[in-house]
Amino acid sequence: MGLHEECGVFGVYDAKGGCAECTYYGLYALQHRGQEACGIAANNNREIIYHKDVGLVGDVFDVQRLREMNGTMAIGHVRYATTGAGRRMNAQPFVVNYVKQQLAVVHNGNLVNTEELRDYFEHRGAIFQTASDTEIIAYSIAASRLKYGSVEEAVNHSVKHLKGAFSIIVMSPRKLIAARDPWGFRPLCIGKKGDAWYFASESCALDGVEAEYVREVEPGEIVVVEDGHLRSIRDNCQGMSYMCIFEYIYFARPDSVINGQSVHIARRNAGRLLAQEHPVEADLVIGVPDSGLDAALGYAEESGIPYGEGFVKNRYVGRTFITPNQQSREAAVRIKLGALRCQVAGKRVVMIDDSIVRGTTSKAIVNLLRQAGATEVHVRISAPEFISPCYFGTDIPDKSLLISCKYSCDEVCRKIGADSLGFLSLERLHEIAPDAACGFCEGCFSERYPVDPPADYALKHAGCG
Repeated sequence: MGLHEECGVFGVYDAKGGCAECTYYGLYALQHRGQEACGIAANNNREIIYHKDVGLVGDVFDVQRLREMNGTMAIGHVRYATTGAGRRMNAQPFVVNYVKQQLAVVHNGNLVNTEELRDYFEHRGAIFQTASDTEIIAYSIAASRLKYGSVEEAVNHSVKHLKGAFSIIVMSPRKLIAARDPWGFRPLCIGKKGDAWYFASESCALDGVEAEYVREVEPGEIVVVEDGHLRSIRDNCQGMSYMCIFEYIYFARPDSVINGQSVHIARRNAGRLLAQEHPVEADLVIGVPDSGLDAALGYAEESGIPYGEGFVKNRYVGRTFITPNQQSREAAVRIKLGALRCQVAGKRVVMIDDSIVRGTTSKAIVNLLRQAGATEVHVRISAPEFISPCYFGTDIPDKSLLISCKYSCDEVCRKIGADSLGFLSLERLHEIAPDAACGFCEGCFSERYPVDPPADYALKHAGCG
């Protein structure tokens, strides 16, 4: 607990209509990926109608509004603000009105050349209303469309100038287009039901609308749906993949399958590896809801220590990773979890969690178990230690805020009040996802990134501790 991920995207083409409502359900399934804001844009008789606001999907939309939007195409977005404050104006989709009619864009990821692109366009007369990467992407595509004969050609030209992580869905009056960066940092999959086509950040969103998973959008690929037919542009495919491995550890829902790998199985594998690397004598294995539960099950299976529920989660509080600042993160921990005294009192407990970022959340959770009567608390983390920030969209903060950059593992253990502490080793990290048909980015754990950060970023974040 203690991190957040940036966004989830969803898109649908269905000539029968009702795409706004379908997108609503798709976004509901992706709510775990962002809880600050959401929005839907629908194509109704080649007119793009949209609505977006701060809040959860169920609060921002109602039946009447969805029926008014309708549409034979729609795209949607759930947001956490990695770039730009969490205001309504920064919510997505971004809809651009220009000489070639309208264009709507949703984006999952983070660009590392944002300032360069913004400077380029501003010196050519562009006026930006927000601090979001997505507005720059939308403007770039619209500007390219003036030079090229089709929207997909404009997208193809624009993405060549984007550096960093982006899984985007673009909607024009006639076409639905999905594109993924050449490194494949963020997931994006294709689904189908009858004659309808779907794009989603995770397969769980396809399940939510009863669509069949077809395949992933390949890194660098542009997929175009027009008049119910799907075609592909592979000019930017380079045969490499560096998807964020934290999708398997934390971000994705356990029932999702990403690049052929079950997220649930990957987390159980992480737990088994933890038990092998960091065994301990204990009476009970528990997981911190939600992403720690599957890893706890794997740890219990491998170690032979009984698995049990140790916490009750308040389901009306968002994921701590997705709260926008440190003060609200700490408040969320206090009201989010309650320890089950009847389970942990008088027992030596192994507590499995997905990460330690600043240490404040872990300390609070260990204290909950102590107050509930646990005699020992052994913390096991199903990821390596964070030693570097992420600049591809995951809000892993500056090194000055990462506890593992300041202290040794033993020191961190003492600061969070645990009896012992163990992290999954970097050497065995890739073993959690043996069925994944992709490579991985692990820069936040190793400082080895597929794409070099900008020079000013490297200088700003230099030094560990």
